[in-house]
Amino acid sequence: MTEMSWAALAVPDWRARIATLAAPLRIGLAQRARSAPLFAHAYAFHLNMRFGGMSPLRVAEFARAQNLSGLKIHVEDGEQASLSRMSEEALHAYGAAMKGLGLELHVETSTTGVTGLADAVRIALATGATSLRCYPRYEGRVSEIIDRTIADLRQLAAFDPDGRLRFTLEQHEDLKSEELVRILKAVTNPRLSLLFDFGNMVNAYELPLPALAVQAPFVSEVHVKDCLVQPDRGGWAHVACQSGKGHLPMHAMFVELLLLGEERPQVLAFGLEEEEGYFAPALRFPSEEADPFIAARSASFTQIGSGDLTVRLQQEAVAACRQVETIRALLDAIATEAERTQG
Repeated sequence: MTEMSWAALAVPDWRARIATLAAPLRIGLAQRARSAPLFAHAYAFHLNMRFGGMSPLRVAEFARAQNLSGLKIHVEDGEQASLSRMSEEALHAYGAAMKGLGLELHVETSTTGVTGLADAVRIALATGATSLRCYPRYEGRVSEIIDRTIADLRQLAAFDPDGRLRFTLEQHEDLKSEELVRILKAVTNPRLSLLFDFGNMVNAYELPLPALAVQAPFVSEVHVKDCLVQPDRGGWAHVACQSGKGHLPMHAMFVELLLLGEERPQVLAFGLEEEEGYFAPALRFPSEEADPFIAARSASFTQIGSGDLTVRLQQEAVAACRQVETIRALLDAIATEAERTQG
């Protein structure tokens, strides 16, 4: 594969795409855009939860105040107050609080390792969550990572024998879309699907819409964010930024995601994961060998910076609210365009 310049790529025309749809699809697209299941994501408050004492319950209250459908939260979010540090009694109480707020809960973990995955399932079941996201974070050749991930995910049925949870595998910057699909097909668990992240394919040297086309038949959930794409050692790094201010074709991706599913929407949750300042380096390259080596890496985190902490935490909270407004306006624009072209 030859190196591509992101700046030279054409911006997809999402309005022209809508215009090509048959009338029933345009009507359905407008309806789905106006009723899309938007979820808060705790990573939008990553710094507040690490340095500002923000608790999982406060993030849930934010979701309720914004009239969102639910909340996606990592088992480690909130430091000492995180789900991973809660007793069984506290986990049940948190689940009850979520139900009281009218919110659906999705739990996330940054591993497919059997020990971590089993504990995340325990937490998800105790809180009454409906979904658990995971991703591999192994060091090794891509083929080795794929094999280990398949072995890990084959344990899911034993961890959740009653089938109470849906499981999602996320593209998290190292594996390519085709490799994720290969894992799903090998695991053969009908409750396992993909979580599509708006920007993580960049680091695997994939373009957003082609990556979505490969993943589309298997996508049930989404992380919504924007980013600036930077050249990095022949590949691409990304720096997360304010939604609508980056390089990602957000309208076009939303159109394709909303169209998934014939009788009912295939995508069950759009997690609003604003994460300004998060940096992820290139992990795959156009000139890489056939079975490249992926180095060890930590779970995702954003640097706090050297400025005023109080100001930075306030900026993050403002950004989370602003993203809700931005995405609702984007969805309204899609719905309006679909309705406009129906004649």
